[in-house]
Amino acid sequence: MRHNNMLFLARQLRKNMTDAELFLWKKIRRKSLGYRFIRQYIVDDLYIVDFYCQEKRLVIELDGGQHADNTEDVKRQKYLEEKGIIVLRFWNDEILTNIEGCLYIISEFLKK
Repeated sequence: MRHNNMLFLARQLRKNMTDAELFLWKKIRRKSLGYRFIRQYIVDDLYIVDFYCQEKRLVIELDGGQHADNTEDVKRQKYLEEKGIIVLRFWNDEILTNIEGCLYIISEFLKK
């Protein structure tokens, strides 16, 4: 039953993306950086990540103010990293005001 709940939540998150998520998605979809990204990807029926590149095991998370000093985010990131997944975090305003800089950082990780 948990999987169905996660699928429902992931679909809802896809339908209601933030402005920053939409803006980044337009830049990284359709292999525009050379790799395929998936929106609102479910990891082990425990977590939903904003964007995931399966080939490079790279997660991109976009955070708003509610994520400042969020201990749940720390726990989640530790879990993902223990599974060998790299997590890149950007603030929403970074994406909206400096998309080229953010894309550069993402591209550098994709080269590894």
